[in-house]
Amino acid sequence: MRHAPDDLKTWVNVWPVGTGDLDVDAIQTTDNEVMILLAMLNGGRFITEQLDSFESQTHNAWRLVVSDDGSVDSGPDQIEAWSRLHPSRNVTLVAGPQAGFARNFLHLLAHADRSTRFVAFSDQDDVWLPDKLARATAALAGVPESQPALYCGSTWICDHRLSGRKVSERWAYPPSFRNALVQNIAPGNTIMLNRAAVRLLQAATRRAGEVPAHDWWAYQVIAGAGGHIIQDKTPSLLYRQHGTNVIGANVGLRAHLRRYWIVLRGHLRRWNDLNIDALTRALPYLTPENRQLVEDFAKARRAPILSRPRRLHRLGIHRQSRIGTGLLWVAAVIGCL
Repeated sequence: MRHAPDDLKTWVNVWPVGTGDLDVDAIQTTDNEVMILLAMLNGGRFITEQLDSFESQTHNAWRLVVSDDGSVDSGPDQIEAWSRLHPSRNVTLVAGPQAGFARNFLHLLAHADRSTRFVAFSDQDDVWLPDKLARATAALAGVPESQPALYCGSTWICDHRLSGRKVSERWAYPPSFRNALVQNIAPGNTIMLNRAAVRLLQAATRRAGEVPAHDWWAYQVIAGAGGHIIQDKTPSLLYRQHGTNVIGANVGLRAHLRRYWIVLRGHLRRWNDLNIDALTRALPYLTPENRQLVEDFAKARRAPILSRPRRLHRLGIHRQSRIGTGLLWVAAVIGCL
């Protein structure tokens, strides 16, 4: 009997599955198989190490779909060479939309058909620990298949040589839509989705426009629809920091200062604009309570300056630390939220 590890915390609600408009490119999988979706752009420097870590998984039932977003390095050739060396593995290389990493991952997600039970996102420069897929599938197997669920977890933050390892940030509060509106705590390189979550995200994404990040969008939609968010405290991969990461880990003083600079430069305001627009388009997939919360959050951002923190507090909008929530209120007052 498979079960989730004791240290998994689950936030449970129910979302009624039943959308009937998901005509997507069919890539068939077996019932226990994980479809790994890897978005690549000039990933040749580290991609073979990542592929080898897939091969070392204790959960052996997986297939790989790689979306190359216009690489000009050896990345695509390495994918093909690795596939030839492992003829028993099902590896598919497709052309990406060349519209940024978020759109590339969502483009990949459209390749999962109704038979796909599990989908895992992958970056091009990490190294997965051998039990990553096993832990995630065991956790998701405990969720009724009719209910959408997102598994995510901790990572080992390390340098480009995979040295100097530190555990990624631990979160103080449980996942919730009131947190998801202003913060992403589901690192994309750790995410696995069950079938209901895949179908939900496909449907919501078809209504949405641009989103800042695929993993933040997944956290928002699944939390907003009343789905399960499962957080694993045990690190599942080596998250390589090498100076050209698209996002990078939020660890250390420099990383936190960078986040504050993002707020002051107005990037957070732009991201919230995009998220609110996308969520507004996808309101039919949210619970009634969270539909109202999207509307109230949008109104709070436009309220008289001095009333904005009070409105956010009343709505329960928060980040995972008091300092982070305080910064959120400051951003609201100065018009950067």
